[in-house]
Amino acid sequence: MELEKRRFLWGVSLAWAPWLPLLIASILGLTNGLRGISEQKATGLGAIIGGLAEALTSFGLVAALVFEVSAIVLLVRTFSREHRLRSLFSAICICLSALMVCLLGFFLWFVLFRSPYAS
Repeated sequence: MELEKRRFLWGVSLAWAPWLPLLIASILGLTNGLRGISEQKATGLGAIIGGLAEALTSFGLVAALVFEVSAIVLLVRTFSREHRLRSLFSAICICLSALMVCLLGFFLWFVLFRSPYAS
């Protein structure tokens, strides 16, 4: 029972973790600010921030994918007939994780194949 509870808590944490930075970034408009700095071909600190943002974006995409797949695996293993509410919440979190994986896939497809800057 304790192992199932830990899996549930880890699964929920991993399922919601990538959504928090996405929410904060959209509220603060951080992505637009960094894009503006890199488009102005700034030197010095502006160039460093642009390169750092690109590296963090790549790492963030990979981390979000790993988090969501891990969350799905952990949450699928926590379904039980005794805990219907926990199973319902697990199903909601699994759907949320699947949505994030689909959004990541669409983003990568767009950037790699449909973007006007793709070669």
